[in-house]
Amino acid sequence: MALPSLATLAVAPIPGLSDEVNQIRLDTASIVSEHIIPNEEILTGQTTEEERQSLVFELQTHIKAQNLWAPHLPKEYGGMGVGFIGHAYMNEILAWSPVSNHIFGVQAPTSGNQSVLIKYGTDEQKKKWLEPTIRGETSSCFSMTEPDNPGSDPRSLKTTAIRDGDEWVINGRKWFTSNGLRADWALVMCRTEDQEDGAVNEKMTQIIVPTDSKGFKIERSVPVWGHTGGDHCEITYTDVRVPLENQLGSRGSGHAAAQDRLGAGRVYHCMNCVGQMWRAFDLMVKRATERQVHGGLLQDKQFIQGFIADSYMDIQASRLMTIRCAEVIDSGGDPRTDISAIKVFVPNAMHRVVDRAIQVHGAMGVSGDTPLAGMYMGARTLRIADGPDEVHRILIAKNVLKRYHAGLSWDFGI
Repeated sequence: MALPSLATLAVAPIPGLSDEVNQIRLDTASIVSEHIIPNEEILTGQTTEEERQSLVFELQTHIKAQNLWAPHLPKEYGGMGVGFIGHAYMNEILAWSPVSNHIFGVQAPTSGNQSVLIKYGTDEQKKKWLEPTIRGETSSCFSMTEPDNPGSDPRSLKTTAIRDGDEWVINGRKWFTSNGLRADWALVMCRTEDQEDGAVNEKMTQIIVPTDSKGFKIERSVPVWGHTGGDHCEITYTDVRVPLENQLGSRGSGHAAAQDRLGAGRVYHCMNCVGQMWRAFDLMVKRATERQVHGGLLQDKQFIQGFIADSYMDIQASRLMTIRCAEVIDSGGDPRTDISAIKVFVPNAMHRVVDRAIQVHGAMGVSGDTPLAGMYMGARTLRIADGPDEVHRILIAKNVLKRYHAGLSWDFGI
């Protein structure tokens, strides 16, 4: 059976976009299509670890020389300083390969931890915890979700941090802590304030916990989609003691810090979805133009033509919605309704686009010979991660109804 031809990432300058961002897209596309996609077998660890690490180092050295390293970080912290819009446009290119983000120095959850540390961290915290991650010397994880409390309602979390002299003492259980196995430190969401007193969104504090702390224990790697050996960890914190200076931001600011990372993260996730849809579409159309079945090419079958048209519309709608949301954020507007809208629409659209691409590929579509199976699982997972569809739909409706109750209507032009 012939394997699918390598995807061709055709990127042209976008009218109206700045010369800087257009050049970033072109340079990123060149590296992804010429150096990353052709080497995905090595970069995903299907050969030797020595070969993978050597190639990653070579690519990262080249990327840094091209000033394309860490698009999410300001220049003073060693990043590109490209801004929110520039990062969003770059992300749709990076998403063509599942390994690009790591190679370009913008790998979650460490990238989110870095952004939060820049905003909330002290100078000492930045020097001790942030800077080594930027240099690639250390890695981190974000420990928030709990097995017995819904991650979609962070105010329900039960893991506690109680002050004892000059230390925080942490007790609780977390799970789906991604990158837990490789992390040198965890950013842990803890309840630090009394359950009954104060505002409901000011109960939590984020605390930095080294993973070699006494009482920090990885119980297991949670199997995902039937696969074991992943890195979404269940962790217990049993009388874990860390100094007070490991507190990130002020007491009770944990919920606000989480929203800072998740709001921007949802836009990046959605542009990542757009990029994956783009590659899935490319693979599907090429398959349709090459595959002979029942005396003709797949491209001549009306069912397949419908797949192509529907996927084109899903991708365009997703892309335009996400870019508009990024523009609202960049201009200082209120993006909350748009963030929820893209978080619902885009992963569902990706699910449809990838499903069609799998169908066109037949048995190959569910094999490991294409990236489609991984995309499919990722699209379905994203309808739960960062807030399930149902929560975001409720938020959209509440925001719309609030305006009508105030005697206003909804203006889709702003």
